[in-house]
Amino acid sequence: MVNGKQKGSAGERELAGKLREHGFTARRSQQFCGAAGDSDVLCTELAEYHIECKRVEKLNVDNAMDQSLRDCKDKTPIVCHRRNHKPWLVTMYLEDWLKLVKNER
Repeated sequence: MVNGKQKGSAGERELAGKLREHGFTARRSQQFCGAAGDSDVLCTELAEYHIECKRVEKLNVDNAMDQSLRDCKDKTPIVCHRRNHKPWLVTMYLEDWLKLVKNER
């Protein structure tokens, strides 16, 4: 059985890899600085987003968004999350999503 910290680290590496597959420059932030409040995954092209990564079977979305919002500073908070054998999902506030689809960000 994999412990939670290992699974979280693996999820961050997996998400960074998925972003790289799509042409983004992405890396896991913890391996470089580990500062509290940093995005879990850093992506040059998505620098305006605070990416909180969760790789769990049962996610409390409200708590995850609260954490992303608390740590985001002036960035847009998002949570990228995935369960076993399921695709990645992205959770963000409706107002932020509307800005995104209207190209206002």
